[in-house]
Amino acid sequence: MSATTATEADVAAAGDAALPLSRTGEGTRVPRRRTKDILQRIKGAALALALPLALALVWHLATVGKPYSLIPPPAEVWTEMRDLAVGGVNDDAFSGTLWTHLAASLARVFGGFALAAAAALPLGLLIGRVPLMRALLDPTFQILRPVPVTAWLPLAMILFGLGPRSAYFLVFLGAFYPILVNTIFGVRAVEPRLFEAAAMLGCTGPAQFARVVLPAALPSIFSGLRLGLGFAWVVIVVGEMTGVQTGLGAIIMEARQLSRTEIVICGMVVIGVAGFISDRIVMEIGRRLLSWSPAHG
Repeated sequence: MSATTATEADVAAAGDAALPLSRTGEGTRVPRRRTKDILQRIKGAALALALPLALALVWHLATVGKPYSLIPPPAEVWTEMRDLAVGGVNDDAFSGTLWTHLAASLARVFGGFALAAAAALPLGLLIGRVPLMRALLDPTFQILRPVPVTAWLPLAMILFGLGPRSAYFLVFLGAFYPILVNTIFGVRAVEPRLFEAAAMLGCTGPAQFARVVLPAALPSIFSGLRLGLGFAWVVIVVGEMTGVQTGLGAIIMEARQLSRTEIVICGMVVIGVAGFISDRIVMEIGRRLLSWSPAHG
């Protein structure tokens, strides 16, 4: 009797002990996982900011207290950045104009990038998949590809005149070739057995572009889009040397002529931040579209 009672008591105690674990185990995992994710993000942000902060410190130590330095210290650049953004500091022709210039550059960068993607993606699919198109078009593109965008500047102003159209054209050139080359590479790298499997399932001819080629080449295509958008931001200063009145490149060139180095640095910083955010947007879109891929999901 006592042994039976003791056994029942042990079972009941064991059950009571196990119950909180089963109930609270899942509940504590989620907060712990969230806490771990937050700590990982904080760690990543700290590591990402370590080098810029170190460079800013070196910059400050190298320029502060030197009135004849050609490079202004970080504090002066920050003051000028605030004046560019909201005004109220210098009250000159540059005050409060940052958002106007940024909007103009964004329109030219994304406009030229969209045109480049619309032209390069179908051409890359055709060149990569159709041998006749590759033999016909690829040699010409490979000859034109090494020509730097700066070499096209005089010709762009002759063809399109002074103004935004030349800037759009130069940004288009800067983004076109990275997208084209990566698209061709992605299409050429598609496993041939995928086409055989698709043909066995009844997917033949042009339908393979949408069902086989495009999904398999998407990782390379998004790499090309990221590179193309990055080059678009690289050449925006050159593109806005074509007589436009607004844009980050225009304000940098005007500040250079006036020896306003702090404004030049502000324009460089804004271009870098805008390019970084643009790249993250493309990365997030690619991550969502490639969620099926173990390497990119």
